[in-house]
Amino acid sequence: MLPWTIKYIPKKSSDIIGQETQVKRLQDFVKDYKKEKKKAILIYGAPGCGKTSAVHAIAGEISLELIEINASDARNKDAILDRVGGALGQQSLFFSGKIILIDEIDGLSGTKDRGGLSEVAKQIDKSSFPIIMTANNPYDQKFKALRKKSELVEFNTLDYRAVKKVLKNICYKEKINYDDTALSALSRRAGGDLRGAITDLQVLAEHSKRLRPEDVDELSERRQTESMVNALVKVFKSTNPEIALRAFDDIEEDIDQIFLWVDANLPKEYTKAEDLARAYDTLSLADVFRGRIRRWNYWRYLSYIHQLLSAGIALSKDEKYKVFVKYMPTMRLLRIWQSNMKNAKKKAVAQKIADRTHTSEKRVMQDTLPYLRTIFLNNQEKANALADELDLQKEEIEWLKKK
Repeated sequence: MLPWTIKYIPKKSSDIIGQETQVKRLQDFVKDYKKEKKKAILIYGAPGCGKTSAVHAIAGEISLELIEINASDARNKDAILDRVGGALGQQSLFFSGKIILIDEIDGLSGTKDRGGLSEVAKQIDKSSFPIIMTANNPYDQKFKALRKKSELVEFNTLDYRAVKKVLKNICYKEKINYDDTALSALSRRAGGDLRGAITDLQVLAEHSKRLRPEDVDELSERRQTESMVNALVKVFKSTNPEIALRAFDDIEEDIDQIFLWVDANLPKEYTKAEDLARAYDTLSLADVFRGRIRRWNYWRYLSYIHQLLSAGIALSKDEKYKVFVKYMPTMRLLRIWQSNMKNAKKKAVAQKIADRTHTSEKRVMQDTLPYLRTIFLNNQEKANALADELDLQKEEIEWLKKK
């Protein structure tokens, strides 16, 4: 059984939805690589928005050999040198030219990353072929050197209507009889993850050749979400502390996301004011311990947090609620990600100014950035000169120009 994510992978750049400007920039970069000021592009955005597919489609259209390397499989300097350096040193198949794609560059992190990122930066300088990298968050401090050598291109989070358009086309090709409301619901719940939406459609409709609203209602969240929902059931629907204490044992989500899940679904479950008040007191106490961990690195408090979020929340109610509640992830996760991206651009600009003016980023944010934004809004000639002097990316310039 061929996964539909592979069967219907975009063959042409025009098949990439919602990213027309971004795809055009990638095409121009690849075609005019030798004239480009930056010798690499770092494309970023939420999962499933078409980053990797766009590179594949462009390579196919221009008849370039695509050398794809997953950064998660090549974490250290030697592995990067072997894979990237080897690809750069070999002549292209049939002398057609090539693109080097380093996918999921976020994978170069932690204790396993022994010089991997610095080696990528060195290979960019040596490359006579275009290098394209993908990431979820390029503004991490560890990417500082890469950002200086790369142009950043942000891929949009897909609107549900764009996702629905692709799903509708697949339904037509697979002869699936679908209910329009069901297809809309499936598109919305994907949260912009087109790859995930296509997988869900295949699970629901490949064999039955139909898609109804009840099918979508019965669709469980993806494996991680399903595990979280099951954990919340053990906490919210139980007054047994032993059951509740084990609720989050097999959850891979970090503690911050568990907080968000509990916070978002608690008022849906605990409808009695007294129960809800006690539960939020418990949640607040857990947050106090989380703050102490952040301030003092007292990681022994983590066990207290787990006890409060599980048994503490479970025992906050007088009795179990019998009403069914559909637990859902909070949209705050997406909003937090979007906010982080916005603040990261601000920090990246401040970092460049701080390096040139030999001052702190904090002082730049307080004293310099407001004046710089005024210049970019009112004096184009001076703004262009500053952009060149500070080596600002296109999107950093656009951020400075926003009112």
